[in-house]
Amino acid sequence: MRLMIAGGGGFRVPLIYRALSEGAFSGLVHQVVLYDIDAERAAAMETVLRDMPVTEGAQPPAVVVASTLAEALKGTDVVFAAVRPGGTAGRIFDERVALDLGLLGQETIGAGGISFALRSIPAMLDLARSMIEQCPNAWLINFTNPAGMVTEALVPVLGRKVVGICDSASGLVARAARTAGSPLAPGHLEGAGYYGLNHLGWLYRLAPHGTDLLPGLLADAELLHSIEEGRLFGQAQLERLKCLPNEYLFYYYQTDRATSAILSADQTRGESVHRQQAALYARLAAPGTAGADGDALRQWEAARRVREEGYLAESRNVGEQRREEELAGGGYERVAMAVMRAVTGDGDAELIVNTPNKLASPTPDGQEVAIPGLPADAVVEVPSRVGTDGAWPLPQERPAGPQLTLMRHVKDVERLTIKAVVDGDRNAALQAFAGHPLVGSEELARKLLDGYESAFPGLQELWAGGRD
Repeated sequence: MRLMIAGGGGFRVPLIYRALSEGAFSGLVHQVVLYDIDAERAAAMETVLRDMPVTEGAQPPAVVVASTLAEALKGTDVVFAAVRPGGTAGRIFDERVALDLGLLGQETIGAGGISFALRSIPAMLDLARSMIEQCPNAWLINFTNPAGMVTEALVPVLGRKVVGICDSASGLVARAARTAGSPLAPGHLEGAGYYGLNHLGWLYRLAPHGTDLLPGLLADAELLHSIEEGRLFGQAQLERLKCLPNEYLFYYYQTDRATSAILSADQTRGESVHRQQAALYARLAAPGTAGADGDALRQWEAARRVREEGYLAESRNVGEQRREEELAGGGYERVAMAVMRAVTGDGDAELIVNTPNKLASPTPDGQEVAIPGLPADAVVEVPSRVGTDGAWPLPQERPAGPQLTLMRHVKDVERLTIKAVVDGDRNAALQAFAGHPLVGSEELARKLLDGYESAFPGLQELWAGGRD
């Protein structure tokens, strides 16, 4: 199988390659093609990949760096897409334009997420249309953020051939099951109930053997404190919710705390990542790096650890550090490999992915969508059966009123953002900013869009043309 990685110079590419080179996924892919609009970044990642040790009996795939998109796509079976138009420097603007107005600055949540989507959706639509021309039977596994919104924009082009992934939901379920004493087997969710949108979801049931273990977990302060979500939200709030929220709900439930912590920090997360990666890529490009045995890999590993240490730093108290087991990194690659193996015919899997809400067939009681209360064509993040016919969601309970209201609210914003891109409709973008629950103001929406247009002049071209 030939795998093409769009955004092949991305920081997490070595995690994908490592997963393909050893363990359960070894031998699944014979060739990995890296393509990136920044050729120097792709070359840097190639250096790291070639530094990776080969364990006995492993079958690491060959690595090719493509110079054009057409060359990268031709003959490809599966595309992984993790692109970042504007680079990490763009992430800084996504955060700072909002923060300068006293609003939350985060790259996938609120104003920053809308700004990022206005750049990432056009790039991903171009990629999808190129796939139709060069490799019409290929699957697209989308990592590009905001993952749910981007995936929904791609469904009209690729249909069920696109699956959106994120590791935060599956990681939450795995941690909860393990902490409750009933770890899940890979590719199985065994009675887990989860509903939401990307970075906006809740684990509401954990019944691997028929008995729901979640109430007991929520009632046990010591067990809760052993997992990141338990420390993040606290037992009192979790018992009121009667569910375990995705970690990104922190930005909705504790907005003031998050915003204040980000504003008081020496640098934003985007500024930190940008500086770390700029330094890393400069070192990897330095003469002699490729010739020093293992040096490129060691430098990447050191940078990865620093990056993991800073993840969601605004949610922790001063001096509080992430625990060692939380610094392992990875997750995206395991979900992606499991999706790839399932869609290409190596058995079905149950995974939490981003896919349209419509069920493959109605349930005996007439339920036609995975999440009652959301449109059938809305992309949601839920447990799904993944196979050669794509990802089909499994039916979930109707969310409680506050959860469903928030999901509907954010889904409306996502659809306005997609409309802004596809129709070149600046007014839809304004409505998206104004309507987001973390903005909620037409005056702020105008200031936000003006600020993002100043930071990203290409948005003016978007309003002029549309993407039809």
